[in-house]
Amino acid sequence: MAVIFFPPSLSISHPSPSSLYSRSRSSSASMNHPHRNNKGAASRMSFMEFPYVSGPRRELMVELVSTLETRLATHLLPCDLPPDVQYYQNQTGTAQATLHVRSGIQSSPIDFILGSWLHCQLPSGGELNITSLSAYLNLLTDAPNFLFELIQSSPTSVVLILDLPPRKDLVLHPDYLKTFYEDTQLDRHRQLLEKLPEVKPYTSSSLYIRSVVSPTGILVSIEAQAGETERVVEIVRDHVSPIAREVLGFWLDVCVSGEREVKEPERAYLARRDQVSKNKTIEADLGSSLPRLFGQEVADRVIKALEKFYNR
Repeated sequence: MAVIFFPPSLSISHPSPSSLYSRSRSSSASMNHPHRNNKGAASRMSFMEFPYVSGPRRELMVELVSTLETRLATHLLPCDLPPDVQYYQNQTGTAQATLHVRSGIQSSPIDFILGSWLHCQLPSGGELNITSLSAYLNLLTDAPNFLFELIQSSPTSVVLILDLPPRKDLVLHPDYLKTFYEDTQLDRHRQLLEKLPEVKPYTSSSLYIRSVVSPTGILVSIEAQAGETERVVEIVRDHVSPIAREVLGFWLDVCVSGEREVKEPERAYLARRDQVSKNKTIEADLGSSLPRLFGQEVADRVIKALEKFYNR
């Protein structure tokens, strides 16, 4: 899946970076606006700040990243991205983002983990805020990857993506389906969320995205009534957070720590499938979205840095 998932329902226009996205107006009252200068740009911020989202959402992201890095401490190398890729913005400061990538050591099943946040001021006066955390496994195992993302384009509207994307064809490998999705009862999390009246299934217009999510993947839209901004915060705190913690814990316990022997020619198939998925992320998602939001020069710099992880 993507480094940052840009929902197709958010229209992207060209060429003005500040007019990339148009949707509902969001209130700045529920977000923080640190370090603004007179031009509206922010000074360099770190990935773990998550400066533009609500307190519960920030706490969740910090907890997920900290849990991941603590549990995988002996598996991971330090982040060595250039400073101008760890934090970058467009010329006007209306769009800002961070990246945090750590590769796994050679003996680890971890390929790399990647976290990011993106903040964009909308032409309507509102904001788009995306926070994302993903983890990729390598050819020492065929277990699923991990993906968590929250996309907020107004104070009363959030899209949640939480999934363990499969790395094998589930029709050809029913044992894989049973091991990671049926016996684990992961689908109960989606079922619980969808009992809330504010939660509805989210259907991406991208057929590719629909094809790569797992049968238990959570793709939902959380829509509160106008003015009920605190309701979205409550749902993230009381419902999304415990589910995200549990799914990440399962991924660490079963997908990372579980022993899965991958033999040839399975390894060759897995390598091809993983690379196709990574190429799609670079070409279809980042390659089209980043230049429009940050300009071609910044986009080229960020994509070049990411290709080191996606094309190895």
